[in-house]
Amino acid sequence: MKSEYLELVTPLFKEADLKLQKFVQIPSVLDLSTRKSSMPFGNEVDRALQYIGYLATQDGFKVDYCDGYATEISYGSGPVTVGIYAHADVVPATGKWDYEPFGGEIDNGVMYGRGTSDDKGPGMAAYFAVRALKEAGLINNFKVVLVFGGNEENGSQCLDYYFHILKKPAPTYGFTPDADFPLIYGEKGISNYLHFGKADLGPVKEIDAGTAPNLVIDEATVILALDPSLDEELAKTSYDYEIHHSDVTTLKFFGKSAHGSTPEEGVNAGLQLFAFLGSYYHIEVLSRFAELYKTPDGKALGHFYESKNLGPTTYNVGVITYKEGRLRMTVNFRYPETINPREVIDQIGETSPLKIRLLSTSDTLYYDPKSEFVQTLLRVYQEETGDYETMPKTIGGGTYAKEAPNTIAFGSAFPGSNTLIHAPNENIELEHYHRSMAIYAHAIYALGTELCD
Repeated sequence: MKSEYLELVTPLFKEADLKLQKFVQIPSVLDLSTRKSSMPFGNEVDRALQYIGYLATQDGFKVDYCDGYATEISYGSGPVTVGIYAHADVVPATGKWDYEPFGGEIDNGVMYGRGTSDDKGPGMAAYFAVRALKEAGLINNFKVVLVFGGNEENGSQCLDYYFHILKKPAPTYGFTPDADFPLIYGEKGISNYLHFGKADLGPVKEIDAGTAPNLVIDEATVILALDPSLDEELAKTSYDYEIHHSDVTTLKFFGKSAHGSTPEEGVNAGLQLFAFLGSYYHIEVLSRFAELYKTPDGKALGHFYESKNLGPTTYNVGVITYKEGRLRMTVNFRYPETINPREVIDQIGETSPLKIRLLSTSDTLYYDPKSEFVQTLLRVYQEETGDYETMPKTIGGGTYAKEAPNTIAFGSAFPGSNTLIHAPNENIELEHYHRSMAIYAHAIYALGTELCD
C-alpha cells in the first residue's frame, strides 16, 4: 500500500531527478589551488554549495551560505529543531569508469556519477522531502534546518566552522543521510597518521600513489632509473600494471578502490608496488611496510583489536609519496571504543622503519539502540518499506553524526544495494532515491511532532 508520505513526494520525482543530475555534474572535489576566503574549499565545491542554495532560494526557503563553508537551508519555527546534515563535496573520480564520472547518466533506472550516493543523492532526497512537507503545510510548530557541508570528505572543517565559529545551535534531533538504512547507532573512531622520513630507495626516484587517506589506493606510479629487465620479471607476476621505458622507467600498478572503512574490499596498488620493488631491488623499508600492512585488520601489524559494539580495527594505507629522498605514507586507522588510539599509534611507531605522527583523530560514537530517538527512526523506516528484518547496526565509516550534536546516520543506502561509493561507477537506483524522499519526509515530521515534551 502506498504510504501518505510517498504520495506526498511522488509529484516531485521528475524534477528531483533533473536537479540531482545537475548537482552531480558539478565536480565538487576539494581544490586548494582555487581557495579564497569566500570559498575555503575551492571553486567547484563552492559552485555546488551555491547551486543547492539557489534552488532553496527559488523554493522559498531561508538560505545562509555560512562564509562558504556550508549552505544552510531553513524553514519554520518552534520549540523543536530537526537538523539534517548532508555534504556537497565528493572524493576524486579515480579508476576506470564505464560512465562519465560527472555526467549523472541514467541507465536502466540507475543514475551514475560521483556523488550520486555519497552524498548528493541522499542530500537532494532530504531536500525534496523538506520541500514536500513545506508545500503541504506540514511544518508547523517546529523548525527544519538542512545543511550541506563542503568538506566532509577531508576532515569536516565545514561543520566545525558551522557549530564552533558561527555558533549555530544544535538540533533537538538530527540525522545525516550518509550511511545505510535502517540506521547507524554506532561509529568507530577514526585517526589518520603519517609514516615519514628520509629513505634510500636505490633506483626509485619518485612514487605517487593515492588521493585520500580514506580511499584504498587503486593506482600507484613509480619513476625508476632505466631498467628494461623489469619487463621479464613483471611478466612472471599476476599484477595489473603498465610499464614504459624512455630516459627513465615508469611503472604503474593498478588495484581496486574501496572506502577506507572497508579496505578488505579493495586491492591496494601502493602496497603491491612496495612488495614488488622491495623484493626485486632488496629495499628493506618497502618490504617491511608491505609486510606490516598486508592485512587491513592490523594482525600483521600486531595491533588487531575488536569490541562487541563496534567490531574490529582497520588500517588503510591511503596516500604514498616519495620525492627527493623523503618517503611519506598516510594511514587511515579505524577502531572500537575499547582502545586508546594515541597509545596504539605510539606503539606502532616503536617498530616503524620511519618516524610517525598523528595527523587527526575523532572519537567513537554510540547511541543506545533502545532509545526513543533510535526507535522512532527505525519505526519510520519499517513503516515506509515493510522491512522488519533488517536491524540497525554499527559501522567503521565516520559520518557527520560525529560532528553534529544529537544526530544519527539514517540511510540512504538500502539493504543489499551496491552503490559503489568512493569507487568507479558510483550510482543510485532511482527507485531507492525516490523511496528515501518518503522516508525522510516521514522522519522529519515524526521527529518534529512526536518526540517533543
